[in-house]
Parts: sequence; structure tokens; C-alpha cells
Amino acid sequence: MIHIRSHVQEALNQGLPVVALESSLLAHGLPWPVNLQTALAAEQAIREHGVVPATIGVVAGLPTVGLNEAEMRHFAQSGETVLKASRRDLPTAITQGSWAATTVSGTMTLAHRAGIRVFATGGIGGVHPSVPGQPADISADLTELSRTPVAVVCAGAKSILDLPATLEMLETLGVPVVGYRTKTFPAFYVASSEWPVPCHFEEVYPLRRFLQAHWQLGGAGVVLAQPVKGGLDPALFAAQLQQAEAAAQTAGIRGAARTPYLLARLAELTHGESLRLNERLIVANADLAAQVAQCLSEEEC
Repeated sequence: MIHIRSHVQEALNQGLPVVALESSLLAHGLPWPVNLQTALAAEQAIREHGVVPATIGVVAGLPTVGLNEAEMRHFAQSGETVLKASRRDLPTAITQGSWAATTVSGTMTLAHRAGIRVFATGGIGGVHPSVPGQPADISADLTELSRTPVAVVCAGAKSILDLPATLEMLETLGVPVVGYRTKTFPAFYVASSEWPVPCHFEEVYPLRRFLQAHWQLGGAGVVLAQPVKGGLDPALFAAQLQQAEAAAQTAGIRGAARTPYLLARLAELTHGESLRLNERLIVANADLAAQVAQCLSEEEC
């Protein structure tokens, strides 16, 4: 059911560190050619620590762990013609023989089945602000974190979300939120949401004991959040987000189309700065994830 590329499987068999990466970034997160450049830079950041990167996606109906560059290029250039696959959508992609880019929840599912414990992404999904006349929108990422034992390294949750509600939901689901060199929850494009995290660490090595304790107690996912460097001004971003949300409401953008619409509109309003921050934080998160994976694979770190 899952194809694990030989170099990834060999690393796992030898107990070597591996970091999972998502393919939704390639197909739906950033425009061409920045999407491919960023994904390759993230893989390179992981390799520089002697860790094996494993980008995950569904290739013509086959869930694949360790996409090659040609497959990554296909995802990057195909864009909206590629299915966006959370855990729920994986059977559909398999049955229909589709190319499907995995989201956080889809990537976590396949990474765990492959035996990978650390995953780097940009930002997790969460609870969306309520919109009159529309049903509540809560990302599948949150429930996946509550049941799948993978550490997710991210820049917090996407800034377009209701962050207090997202943190409350994570607490309800028993998902630890850990700050890395921050005492407040990062907000993707904005370095701090000013909402405190339950615990934080200044170095990588204590994370090994934390993750081991969590998993030995039967815990599932962990959110490891580090702030983006040089994030947007919070007040200015709030005004820009309000403009983007008003435009989405006027255009009648709903459901799964709402997030990519808002992100594209914010890229325009910030004159491309949000895209540049997106690139930067993805590579930084890959770098941190590699350090965490390396530490987990060693008896002492």
C-alpha cells in the first residue's frame, strides 16, 4: 500500500534519522518555481545534518515516501490539478490512481506508517474564525495530532486562524505545544501571537527526553513551534488580514478554497513579503527537525 524508497527504508532499517516533508507545499503552498526551490532547499538543510529527507506524496495512486526530484517537479508544476489529500482523502487518491499532495494530516499518517517520527512543515492548520452562514471549519491536522505519534516542527499555526481557539482545541485533544526558543505561540508570518505556550526549550537536547516521555506515556503528536525570524508587524498584518477576509467574504470563497485564497491575497497586500517569509520558515523548520531527528537517533545528544 505504501512505497518507501530504498534509501529511506535503508536509513530506517539502520536506525538512522529521517525527517518527513509534505508535498502540499509543492502543489498548493507556493507559486512556481519558488515552490520547488523551497522544497529542495528544505531537503538540503536536512542533509547538511547527516539526516535523510523524505518528501511524501501520492504518485499515480501509490503513497510514496521519499519523492525524487522529477516527482517533486511534477507536483510543483501541476498545481491545482493535483488532489489535496488529508488523511480522509488518501483512499480516494489510491482508488482513483491520482497524484495527490499530502497535507499535514496526510503526511503524518504516511510518515508514521513508514516509521518516521519527525516531520517538518510550515504551519499547522487549526480552528478558522467563524464566518456568518458557514459551518465551523476545523482542520483535520488537529485530530491527526491527537492520534498519530509524530513530532511536527512548524512556525506555529497559520496566521489566518483563530489562534486562541486552536490552542484550546490542542489542549482538549491532549496535544503538547512546545516552544523552541520562544515562550509564546508563533503565528506563522508573525513571530509571536502573544499567547503563551505550556513549555519551551532553548536547546534541542531536552526535547529528546520530552518526546520520549510523551510517547512512553501513550501520547500521540507533538507541536514543536519556532518563530520565524523577521516576521511581519502584528498590527499591520492584522489590518491586511482583515482586508483579505473581507475580499473572501465578498467573493463568496468558502471551504477548502478559503485558505489558499487568503494566502494569495496576503501575498499581494504584503508585496510578496509573506511569500518570502514562507520560504524562510520552511527551510528553518527543516533544519530544526533534522537536529531533533538526529538527537532522537543517538543514545546521547
